Amino acid sequence: KLAVITIDPSSHRSGGSILGDKTRMAELSRHEHAFVRPSPSSGILGGVAQYTHDVIQLCQSAGYGTVIVETVGLGQSEILIDQAVDVVTLVIPPAGGDELQGVKKGIIEIADLLVVNKHDGDLIPAATRTAAEYRLAMQLQRRKVEGWKPPV
Repeated sequence: KLAVITIDPSSHRSGGSILGDKTRMAELSRHEHAFVRPSPSSGILGGVAQYTHDVIQLCQSAGYGTVIVETVGLGQSEILIDQAVDVVTLVIPPAGGDELQGVKKGIIEIADLLVVNKHDGDLIPAATRTAAEYRLAMQLQRRKVEGWKPPV
């Protein structure tokens, strides 16, 4: 069984969130062995919602062996997800232009796995270059776990 918890940013003015992630996963959300739960961040910093850790534990208690958490999008200080999950996977778009900037981001320091997506069509050269640049950049990082080199 699979649970997917998605965290959407909330408006600073209205406090509302679109919570549209479930619509992107329409087929998955209808599967009998899956649970998809969008949640607003409600202004909580760190990339997660206030009760994300509790929701993860509830899903595990309900028999969901795999729980995936999609955060609001992470930057230098939004690293609370590392305290709530076993594996942090950073998904990087090709040709984002921030490969060297990424070395300083807190999320790079906590990532257990880096994935460059959109490696198809016209983006293959850019995705290949982005992966190579992150591999080089990762050599400069202090390891989160001694002896583990996060694959790119």
